[in-house]
Amino acid sequence: MLRGIRTASSNWLGKIVMAVVMGVLIVSFGIWGIADIFRGFGQSTLAKVGSTEISTEQFRQIYTDRLQQIGRQFGRPLTPDQARAFGFDRQVLQQTIAEAALDEEARRMRLGQSPDETMRAIYNDPNFKGLNGQFEPQRFQAAIRQFGYTEQRYLAEQRRVGLRRQIAGTIGAGIEPPKTLIEALVRYQNEQRSIEYIKLGAAQAGTIDPPSPEALAAYFEDHKAQFRAPEYRKVAFVVATPEEIGKWTEVSDEDAKKIFEQRRNQLGTPEKREVSQIVFPNMEEATAARARLTSTTSFDDLAKERNLNLSDVNLGLVTKSGILDPAVADAAFSLPQGEVSQPVQGRFGVALVKVGKIEPGTTPTYESMAGEIKKQIATERAREKVADLYNKMEDERGGGASLVEAAQKLGLAAVTIDAVDRSGRMPNGQPVANIPNGLDVVSQAFGSDVGVDNEPIQFRGGYAWYDVLGVTPSRDRSLDEVRDQVEAKWREDQIATKLREKATEIVKKVEAGGKLTEEGSALGVKLETADKFRRDASLPGIPESVVSAAFRTAKDGVGQATGAGGDERVVFRVTEITVPPVDLASEEVKKLKDALQRGLTDEQLAQYVNKIENNIGTSINQAAFAQVTGANN
Repeated sequence: MLRGIRTASSNWLGKIVMAVVMGVLIVSFGIWGIADIFRGFGQSTLAKVGSTEISTEQFRQIYTDRLQQIGRQFGRPLTPDQARAFGFDRQVLQQTIAEAALDEEARRMRLGQSPDETMRAIYNDPNFKGLNGQFEPQRFQAAIRQFGYTEQRYLAEQRRVGLRRQIAGTIGAGIEPPKTLIEALVRYQNEQRSIEYIKLGAAQAGTIDPPSPEALAAYFEDHKAQFRAPEYRKVAFVVATPEEIGKWTEVSDEDAKKIFEQRRNQLGTPEKREVSQIVFPNMEEATAARARLTSTTSFDDLAKERNLNLSDVNLGLVTKSGILDPAVADAAFSLPQGEVSQPVQGRFGVALVKVGKIEPGTTPTYESMAGEIKKQIATERAREKVADLYNKMEDERGGGASLVEAAQKLGLAAVTIDAVDRSGRMPNGQPVANIPNGLDVVSQAFGSDVGVDNEPIQFRGGYAWYDVLGVTPSRDRSLDEVRDQVEAKWREDQIATKLREKATEIVKKVEAGGKLTEEGSALGVKLETADKFRRDASLPGIPESVVSAAFRTAKDGVGQATGAGGDERVVFRVTEITVPPVDLASEEVKKLKDALQRGLTDEQLAQYVNKIENNIGTSINQAAFAQVTGANN
């Protein structure tokens, strides 16, 4: 049951969920579309918004999907602990509640969206377009079926998204960021600073004698948590995606040629012509005008006599299907370049049509398209096979077979990782190499346990199944196990302390009238400079900490900051501060204004949604929320 619900409500459109991961902007995700989550209520309710209930299992599904999406964007899994540290769990909950509140408000206001508008949004969705850029019903059906949607249910989801957009568009209409705010931010962003600086390294820290056994043991006791062995898990997983299965799917030339012939007209580039027309009220005027065309009276002259400008007569460089009037289209695409037609009786009057530049269409050969067509056919066939494998795998697992046994029976390759920690590393400290990029099987495994029948992870249009085969608990290591690591860390801390003391001493001397270049010479380091850099600068050899510290220091002021790693310290002096003038017409300022406008709109919408939630009432089952997000583990 749970697998069916999760499959049905997963939505690849939710990939935009991490466009922003903080602040009130999370409300906007509820406007632009997520999975259908308010169906099939369970007995255990996690939240109630007005008359809408959100079950624990529904929210578990949403939360898991969003963690997977973030993992794919970051290129590595995000663990439940990390998600809570970032506040992501609260953001997903707020987003889900905001969406429910907006849906309730749309019903209260009796908002509607026509079927035509809903279909227009679907037709324009690039995910449903084929090689020729046109909407393909078969691709649409396959895509929504892959994620558990019926056509009727998907249309209903798009209608809800459209209604949310209506509310958001109304709330955000007319919002403009103040000019004073724009100017202040531009000055802040574009402010430039120049510094002179010296770098202190391990050589300037002096001699560091090895620690005594007693000192090393005491240091280890004080920092034992840093050297603790993490929890490891033994995990097995199986991946079945259209991309992977499609690699082994053979497509014959015969099948590919059939598709090529069916789509030949769509695959090519249609002929385009530069078309102009002058429309007359009747045939007599058009015929008389056509007769006047000579070497001294041009088509453009006729247009000027009728007070028509270029935009009135020029249809642009168009395809035949791009001309609304069929009679005009036929005439335009039968004329030689530079010719003017005889009077043409069209829908909107009698027209004289002129053809300018002609761009011939292209008809691709089968040989040039064979590879792409075969790949597309293989992928389509693989999608069907993945769906079949999903059902067979679930049947095998439901019958008591282990993941590895089920994979072997179905001809799939099972991967077993003997030991992996939460960060995806093995006991030797190296990352696990045989996990596909973007598959967050590790974080999912650490949210499960031995013997648990886990839900498959949706991955690249297919599925990944996983089992936790064993757990090695976290433990304190002995000093003998990590003696080299402890001594290296002790030495690093000693160097950092001495460099910080040395840097503080230099700062005091320069503030008292000394020269930074002289202090550097005394220590055997040269004075370097960095000129006119901004807050967001990435300077070679200068870490971000130094840039940030420089912008906290006044002109001629002296400061210090950590360098590259613990064995470097940078001492600097701010030599110049420059604030360039504000150009409100620049592209940079226009982009900033757009970003501010979006932020203000989101904030306005957040306040509006908060008002709705207060009016209709919102309640949250904190125990169920903690269970889903792992806060009670």
